Amino acid sequence: MLAGLTAAALTSCGSGGSGGASGADDGSITMGFSQVGAESGWRTANTKSVQEAAKESGITLKFSDAQQKQENQIKAIRSYIQQKVDVIAFSPVVESGWDTVLKEARDAKIPVILTDRAVDSKDTTLYKTFLGSDFVEEGRKAGKWLVESFNNSTDPVNIVELQGTTGSAPANDRKAGFAEVIGADPKFKVIASQTGDFTRAKGKEVMEAFLKSNPDIDVLYAHNDDMGLGAIEAIEGAGKVPGKDIKIITVDAVKDGMQALADGKINYIVECSPLLGPQLMDLAKKVVKGETVPARVVTEETTFTQEQAKTALPNRKY
Repeated sequence: MLAGLTAAALTSCGSGGSGGASGADDGSITMGFSQVGAESGWRTANTKSVQEAAKESGITLKFSDAQQKQENQIKAIRSYIQQKVDVIAFSPVVESGWDTVLKEARDAKIPVILTDRAVDSKDTTLYKTFLGSDFVEEGRKAGKWLVESFNNSTDPVNIVELQGTTGSAPANDRKAGFAEVIGADPKFKVIASQTGDFTRAKGKEVMEAFLKSNPDIDVLYAHNDDMGLGAIEAIEGAGKVPGKDIKIITVDAVKDGMQALADGKINYIVECSPLLGPQLMDLAKKVVKGETVPARVVTEETTFTQEQAKTALPNRKY
């Protein structure tokens, strides 16, 4: 098997085109997958989707948890290169700083797939495709709901923002999309914006600080459900009613978030589906064969109001 993988890794498919390794002689595929961590319910569901899809597709999965540290992901990718896997997939913890290790993968003729999050490299030949959500559009959707909700009001709207991990694609893009939409109306003011690292505990901690320094908060925009759920604890601890005294918008639509939405503690959720496993395995098979794949594969997602959440909850898979 090792000999087969080695031969596959050293074989170039096509002329400077798509695909590097071509799988073992028996057609089997080994994927090295580096996950960001286990920082949220979304991430847990994403990991499960990848692991289950690999099993169902007959793909051998070498899995590593980076614990939200870029250096751990770089070590994992280098390990996968040394092991001569057929394809590497990873969800980059931050956008920058990947060129060197991705060039090493390209030199080893191992194709790379980005999942969930993008990198900011100008050299797009370093990876075959990026599978994931349009984070800027998610931010826009959150902003559009807010604008429509306060359409008949002329009073200032004070917003606090719980950002995702600093430097990560979803944090950068969800912030940008939201700011783009609300920036057209000067009554919307982001009075505080700070990272909550996509975790419930940090979301609570930062929201407690927001509440102490900003007595008049009208809206919370959280870049994921987990931070929003932590913030709800802080809001309730301050004697306020989440969803009423402070309107709450979040992103993800995991089950706990959807339950809070159904209960009226969250007002609006923009969906970001974690169930990328089946699409990832399909793309992996294609790039290993040397087939051309789209440079960008966007997942289809929706939004949820309170009533829509009540309808969707019974069949929610994550």
